Amino acid sequence: MSPANLNKPRIVKVLKVKEETPTIKSLFFKDELCSKAKPGQFIMVWIPGIDEIPMSVSRANLKNRISSITVKIVGEATKKLHAMDKGDIFGVRGPYGVGFKIFRGNVLVVGGGVGMASLLLLLQKLKVAGGKPIVIIGARTGKELLFIKEAGRIVGGKNVLAVTEDGSTEIKGLASEVLANLLEKNPYRYKQIYACGPEPMLKKVLELALKHEVPAQLSLERYIKCGIGLCGSCMIDSFRVCRDGPVFSSKILAETREFGVFKREPSGRIIKV
Repeated sequence: MSPANLNKPRIVKVLKVKEETPTIKSLFFKDELCSKAKPGQFIMVWIPGIDEIPMSVSRANLKNRISSITVKIVGEATKKLHAMDKGDIFGVRGPYGVGFKIFRGNVLVVGGGVGMASLLLLLQKLKVAGGKPIVIIGARTGKELLFIKEAGRIVGGKNVLAVTEDGSTEIKGLASEVLANLLEKNPYRYKQIYACGPEPMLKKVLELALKHEVPAQLSLERYIKCGIGLCGSCMIDSFRVCRDGPVFSSKILAETREFGVFKREPSGRIIKV
């Protein structure tokens, strides 16, 4: 894909809105470049009159060129997206960034909250490539488990572990705790760990990956303003999340000082995670 084409804003129309959970919706749209997105990549989404924000590509279909973004309200821009209906328009550019590398065999996929939006496309690619994923999906309540049914259709229901903090599913606790239990039983079974979710969860995933010597790929969330590595708003140590990530290896993250500790606000001020 030509960088010039990626950076050129394209106006797309909402084809369908799907309510994934009581607080999360997916917006489906048609765009050729977005349909070629790799698992873990993101696009910059422009909401007219409000802002431009990064969003993971949650679905991408090359055949019909239809993709989706999956939205939870966290600010003014996501509130506007969440309220959109069929026929509404927004702008896109990208896809950008480093996505997940695909491995065959036994792998673990850990998604926390809306972080599953970065992992659904990954599950499809893993399955096609001959991967055997065990998927851990965590949320506060059973109603907030994102893509639980779709993940089951892709990898088989018995390979999806639903974890809730309130105990409204069979497994009560945190996704990282379930990951720890699986690794304690047989760490040498797994070739790779994939994860996306809140940074405290990812920090725990990194610690477990290093402890059990299982390579991991983690998708990070940082404030991204330009998406092309110019402004430095998304820096973590010397890395630009928009260009060097958002997916980073456990080897790289183990050497950073800021991961799981500090992040930058839109103003550039460094605050605790």
